[in-house]
Amino acid sequence: MFSRLPPALVLTGAIIAGSAMDATIKFLTLTNHVLLVAFGRYLFGALFSYAIWRRSGAPVITKEMWRAHGLRGFVIAACAVLFFWSLSILPLAEAVTLSFIYPLLAPFVAALILKERIRPSSMICAIIGFAGVIIAMQGAPTAAESPQHAIGVAAVLVSAGFFSIAMVLLRERAQKDGAPIVGLMTSLVPGIILAIPTLLVATPPTLGDWPFFLQLGALAAVFMYLMAQAYARAEAQQLAPIHYTELLWASAIGFIVFQETPRPEIYAGAALIVAACLYAAYDERRLSRIKTTSEVAPE
Repeated sequence: MFSRLPPALVLTGAIIAGSAMDATIKFLTLTNHVLLVAFGRYLFGALFSYAIWRRSGAPVITKEMWRAHGLRGFVIAACAVLFFWSLSILPLAEAVTLSFIYPLLAPFVAALILKERIRPSSMICAIIGFAGVIIAMQGAPTAAESPQHAIGVAAVLVSAGFFSIAMVLLRERAQKDGAPIVGLMTSLVPGIILAIPTLLVATPPTLGDWPFFLQLGALAAVFMYLMAQAYARAEAQQLAPIHYTELLWASAIGFIVFQETPRPEIYAGAALIVAACLYAAYDERRLSRIKTTSEVAPE
């Protein structure tokens, strides 16, 4: 059904589902251990993703897929726990704004893992993006008002680093494996990884929280399935601008559900971060076109 829709529209649906998922996570972390919330997200997400996988004809999951998604699963689990914990500390819009830096970290991740050369434009974009982070932090609560605020900010930034790795791997696996398998493995593998730590340290949720865990799983499955659908049919730089609409949804949901009013500095910082990310995406696309042109040009 979604394969007939433009990838940008599919990704927009994923971002809306993701924003609602973040709000559900924030609500659940108010009364539950963050490991339990993370495990619940992947447990129930796996159940809903399994239904999607079955409905898609139960495509075969090979040993190679298990190995690849196993590595990605550890990255996703670390990213999720850090980001989920930050949501229990920071306003929704602030956490989302800081998470926007992940595309700016991707060149440095690629240089570290793939030994790729970092372009000067990537350095400039990263500097502008981190200037946006500094601006967004202006007017933040003092240590006396919110003792863990600075740690929450650090948790988001580290989780953004993990997420940049996960997105690079998502692009590769979405093309090779297809959306149903990627959606299932993205929930199943981190759920397996988080199972034992959760059983050791967390207590079961209250009866009243169970419907919200189900809601969390459904939103997670929809988010990941639509994300994989979009990235399987379009290049990352073409879809990059859509991700930044999340700030609009997060601000609206945060205001309605949690009565949060973001500081003006958050939007000013977000403008710089988004501008840097969009230029980075434009520069990547420009260089890709130049490379393609040079390859097809007659000698």
